[in-house]
Amino acid sequence: GDPLKVKVNKLTSIKTQLPYSYYSLPFCTPEKIVDSAENLGEVLRGDRIENSPYAFTMQEPQLCTVLCRIMIDAKTAKQFKEKIDDEYRVNMILDNLPLVVPIKRLDQASNTVYQLGYHIGLKGQHAGNKEEKYFIHNHLAFTVKYHRDLQTGSSRIVGFEVKPYSIKHEYEGKWSEKTRLTTCDPHMKRIVVNSNTPLEVEVNKEIIFSYDVEYQESDVKWASRWDSYLLMSDDQIHWFSIVNSLMIVLFLTGMVAMIMLRTLYRDISKYNELETQEEALEETGWKLVHGDVFRPPSNSDLLCVYVGTGVQFLGMVLVTMIFAVLGFLSPSNRGGLMTAMLLLWVSMGIFAGYASTNLYKMFKGAEWKKIAAKTAFMFPAIVFVIFFVLNALIWGQKSSGAVPFGTMFALVFLWFGISVPLVIVGGYVGFKKPAMEDPVKTNKIPRQIPEQAWYMNPIFSILIGGILPFGAVFIELFFILTSIWLNQFYYMFGFLFLVFIILLITCAEITIVLCYFQLCSEDYKWWWRSYLTSGSSALYLFLYAAFYFFTKLEITKLVSGLLYFGYMLIASYAFFVLTGTIGFYACFCFTRLIYSSLKID
Repeated sequence: GDPLKVKVNKLTSIKTQLPYSYYSLPFCTPEKIVDSAENLGEVLRGDRIENSPYAFTMQEPQLCTVLCRIMIDAKTAKQFKEKIDDEYRVNMILDNLPLVVPIKRLDQASNTVYQLGYHIGLKGQHAGNKEEKYFIHNHLAFTVKYHRDLQTGSSRIVGFEVKPYSIKHEYEGKWSEKTRLTTCDPHMKRIVVNSNTPLEVEVNKEIIFSYDVEYQESDVKWASRWDSYLLMSDDQIHWFSIVNSLMIVLFLTGMVAMIMLRTLYRDISKYNELETQEEALEETGWKLVHGDVFRPPSNSDLLCVYVGTGVQFLGMVLVTMIFAVLGFLSPSNRGGLMTAMLLLWVSMGIFAGYASTNLYKMFKGAEWKKIAAKTAFMFPAIVFVIFFVLNALIWGQKSSGAVPFGTMFALVFLWFGISVPLVIVGGYVGFKKPAMEDPVKTNKIPRQIPEQAWYMNPIFSILIGGILPFGAVFIELFFILTSIWLNQFYYMFGFLFLVFIILLITCAEITIVLCYFQLCSEDYKWWWRSYLTSGSSALYLFLYAAFYFFTKLEITKLVSGLLYFGYMLIASYAFFVLTGTIGFYACFCFTRLIYSSLKID
């Protein structure tokens, strides 16, 4: 007998990617529309959660309850038709569970898949008529599933499903509040079970919204009520992708081990036995460039900034993943993932400042404040500009996905109020720390780099380096893109964590291998090249995003396309900074290791 509060969320469409608030269409409204408080992540996602006129009472089924009757004018008809055309769905929430439409599938063992939210309406033709008409779903048959707790006798809601119907309601006489429908009357045993007499969206006609509620007892316990939402079709493809990635890792690990053992061991033991000066002149490969290998690169300031930003990213991703794997960020906590990532990003600023100024000091730099400031502003500013432009586009479409001014202010505050000071503090500490000593002395005069073979061309080797890290993640990437753009839940954090670890290893190893080949051909400019080698996987990520856009998404609107590519550009840029930094540090440790084992007088 307890009242149940049904709330409405945004209208979503996978064709336009622009969410709208529920009451932007003339649905039945409660006496007063109350907005629920949303967290930062929810606002950024475009969630607008409001109360609804649906009145449910626990375990008291209802049949043919009339919600309201509206008359359609030309403007309203046009609004409904546009939204039906773009395949918009209505999202509702009961006890924090999203509303789903069960769809029977013939080909799968479990037979039912759940679609989030029901379509506002559909397009179709009357039999024997070619003209396309728009029909609206005006009768909703809700099913609330509950689990009875035997000890306390109380019940908990574990499922919220709906079957939408389109029906042309009829009644006798004039319409009043108490009018009984002839098409749907529980006393006459008439209930809606199909859409054989659908309701067309026409100007100057009425729409009567009605609903049924039935209650079903369920064996699903309250703690596992999210399982049916989160059960992805199968795990096999994820395991397949992980095995595939592990093969790449094993292959690369083998190569790194061979380089380390065979070449280095033999080379170093020989080099240290050389007494005569003539023999020393005949040394080959990487040992020849020992006097130049730690010469600071051109644009060393920029490298420091990018490495710092990468460290900030790495910290954020690692901590977010660990939280997600431990189950703190499940989809039932709407917007939790987004909020956590933003807060972690700003708090990781201290590591960014530390990493960038410490590297800068190693390059014999003196102006640490300049570097710290660049680290604090460069990456966020670029992202913010793209984000601002995209937000203006969404706002122009009057969508609820536009970030309101207050939230925009909160983001700027997070950036200037927390992130920037932390980067400066980290920068101060990093510069106070003594810089690492180079294992070998750098010559005064730079050595000439000999002519390189075609396959050692910087651009070629950088592009080759990005293929393997991308290959390690791209299957998981497909699931992530699907969950973002096709409005599904992503809950494979365990797999994602494995894939992320594999990505770290792959980036590190491919950079080491290519760096070694480069030093062997007496090219000592490895600083930037190590960053770009693994960072180039971001280019493949963006190309894959474009491929996904044209093959999997049915986006037709220009604004929606711009949105997609804008957000994927931000994602690729972030991926570049992350993978580049991993590659850089791997190569940095590798060169220090091999050159420190040389005995050079």
